[in-house]
Amino acid sequence: MTIFILCLLLVCVMPFLAKIPLAWAMQQQDGYDNHHPRAQQQALTGFGARANAAHYNCFEAITYFAPAALTVLALSSIGALHMWLAVAFVVLRVIYLFCYWYDIDKVRSLCFIGGLGISVALFLSVL
Repeated sequence: MTIFILCLLLVCVMPFLAKIPLAWAMQQQDGYDNHHPRAQQQALTGFGARANAAHYNCFEAITYFAPAALTVLALSSIGALHMWLAVAFVVLRVIYLFCYWYDIDKVRSLCFIGGLGISVALFLSVL
């Protein structure tokens, strides 16, 4: 169960880890504007814009993985399948981030679909 909980924790902190390349991109654009960071983020282009989108998408991923993981925790005992699905989700999300940052759009989309499928599989595993 520890691996499963660790994966849930990683998914929840991933938006903050994904902020690092975004902050770097903001710093490259006339310095990090801590007074108006969202306005600066909206003005980014290229890598910076993709880093911003990847950062926000990490928050969105929480909304479909966390409920599935919490449902498994509440309704069943954690088995090997659950742990492997959770690990696969985290791995897909990390690949997703790199694909977003470096504009590998088709692989990124496959990672998104895979992660969504894993969340559905977690829900279905408790039926």
